[in-house]
Amino acid sequence: MQQQSRSTRAWRPMSAAMIITISLLLGCTATADTQERSPDAPGPTAEHQQASKVILRLMERYHYSPVSVDDELSEQLFDRYLESLDPQKNFLLTSDVDEFNAYRQSLDDSIRNGELDPVFDIFARFEARVDERADFAKSLLDQDFDFSKDESYTFDRENAAWPKSRAAQDELWRKRVKNDVLGLRLIDEPEDEIKKTLEERYTRMARRVDQLTPNDVFQTFINAYTLSVEPHTSYFSPRSSENFQINMSLSLEGIGAGLGTEGEFTVVRNVIAGGPAALSEKLATDDRIVGVGQGTDSEIVDVVSKPLSDVVDLIRGPKGSTIRLSILPANAPEGSPPELLTLVRDKIKLEEQAAKKSIVEVTDAGKMQRFGVIDLPTFYLDSAARAEGQADYRSTTRDVHRLLAELTSSDGGVDGVIMDLRGNGGGSLDEAIQLTGLFIKSGPVVQIRDADGGVEIQNDRDNRIAYDGPLAVLVDRNSASASEIFAAAIQDYDRGIIVGEPTFGKGTVQTIAPLDREGKLGQLKITIAQFFRVSGEGTQFRGVVPDVLFPTAIDSDAQGESGLDNALPWDEVTAARYTAWDKSRANYQQIQALHESRYRGDDMFKLLIDELESQRESRTRHSVSLLESERQAEIEEQGAAVDEREELFRRAFGVSSRDDEDGDDEVPDIILEEAANVLSDAIELAPISKP
Repeated sequence: MQQQSRSTRAWRPMSAAMIITISLLLGCTATADTQERSPDAPGPTAEHQQASKVILRLMERYHYSPVSVDDELSEQLFDRYLESLDPQKNFLLTSDVDEFNAYRQSLDDSIRNGELDPVFDIFARFEARVDERADFAKSLLDQDFDFSKDESYTFDRENAAWPKSRAAQDELWRKRVKNDVLGLRLIDEPEDEIKKTLEERYTRMARRVDQLTPNDVFQTFINAYTLSVEPHTSYFSPRSSENFQINMSLSLEGIGAGLGTEGEFTVVRNVIAGGPAALSEKLATDDRIVGVGQGTDSEIVDVVSKPLSDVVDLIRGPKGSTIRLSILPANAPEGSPPELLTLVRDKIKLEEQAAKKSIVEVTDAGKMQRFGVIDLPTFYLDSAARAEGQADYRSTTRDVHRLLAELTSSDGGVDGVIMDLRGNGGGSLDEAIQLTGLFIKSGPVVQIRDADGGVEIQNDRDNRIAYDGPLAVLVDRNSASASEIFAAAIQDYDRGIIVGEPTFGKGTVQTIAPLDREGKLGQLKITIAQFFRVSGEGTQFRGVVPDVLFPTAIDSDAQGESGLDNALPWDEVTAARYTAWDKSRANYQQIQALHESRYRGDDMFKLLIDELESQRESRTRHSVSLLESERQAEIEEQGAAVDEREELFRRAFGVSSRDDEDGDDEVPDIILEEAANVLSDAIELAPISKP
């Protein structure tokens, strides 16, 4: 096995450890140049010293790809810890970092020996800088900014240098405050309210750091260590478990979204199928929540720099109550005004998370074909009901089996089936294996290699087949984990055609390890194994590459496992013994060519690709103009582009609105329709043969 460079996503990508990244990447700073911690500053405890030693032993003994804790790792840990505190390099000075360099090659000893004073010394300086910057920012609110001056603000400083002097830092913050003021001016907030809003925001920024506990600081440091090994291993302090429960409650009753923190923003980590947010189709992963209002008429409260738990408290509420969210969409260019989203709180409709069927029809050369579609948002299993012996317990495989029977037995049946796994982040491994078994006779489905190199093969042992007709599996960049296991098995067995985008590339297994019996030391989520296909290839890093690749895969590498720092590389094991299903598979290059010819002549596909390219370009932007007329013109230009796309959409589909509030106009799913066209091509070029 080749040396693994460090990373993974939790076995269940939709699990708590991922959804709830309550990080301390605050990007703030404050006063004093004092080297020593003030008496009331956080300091290490005996529990932290003990926990660091236990974590090191677990990492060295049980991690799938252990890395030596030495001076080389210490240097990576040093840089990552500073980046965790100040990711945009807005607050610490070059002189601070130079002074901290004395610890650059000794932080490995801090973990091994539990000598954590250097960690807290660095944090104390950071905390002081936060207070300093907050006071400076508030002082700038008394001046009048000249918005006719042509200058710009660099909002993305991830790759910038630390400010070399206080004067340079003051100029950086002058532009930041000016940008904050301009942003509120452009949404017509009154001048007196702008000052009040920003004063409160900068005060919260400092308070947020001042209120961090020693456990918070320790968690940030340890996660800087685990992320230097790979990104899906992480430490959770006792308090983090409580925050996890808060987020899970929010996911199950409220708006139906998992939230986390990035810098000063509350960020949507995922949208739960069946919840108000998902049903609205107007809230998406990575959207930033900048304001919250209760009811239909109350004031929108600014929540930038608010602690996540406070934002959660504002968003939670009784079923049937109304909430308004001020949102900065993930794909909106920097400097865009926020959008207002109104939702009615409700419980998750569990039936919306379950598999459901539909029909899509395509016509080619006068011939009409009907394809059954099974939309599967997640791989679910009511394990508690099964353990209790309930005969009607709910599971993915049971539901899909029933839907396949309904599709093939009514209205003349269907010409093929499409398994729609777009956005499916995974779930039950057992269900992924059993679901595969509905489409093949029997055989291996996935291989799992542990940290000691042992390989276990997980098999489908049921010879019964629920469906033996033409099959397509539709995936995208958010299809991960169990979705990748299923899609990979279907592809390796030549059982069906895989279409869409390359999948996420999450091919590892994690487990939760308590550090002590009493729960005082917290828990470690640690990577212990890796998944491999029956062909022997890994799903890690590369994901599953479709047989027919759709043009929506623009910049997809930045959105998957391969875009994560220290991601474990692709690897392979010996292939398992299995018998392919269809020996007369179609020429996928020919089908790809037919697909490309079709979408290049499709106005809607052109529109979609233009939109994705626009989003990609916006992600590469690092600065915005502080010239009000230019910024206003950009907003108007963006609005005009949106209107143009809306008009093209209406013309293409003949609907009154892309977002039909009454639900009278059913908007076609062009990706799903094209998947049906591809399956039709596959049937035409190579009618399926059965083993």
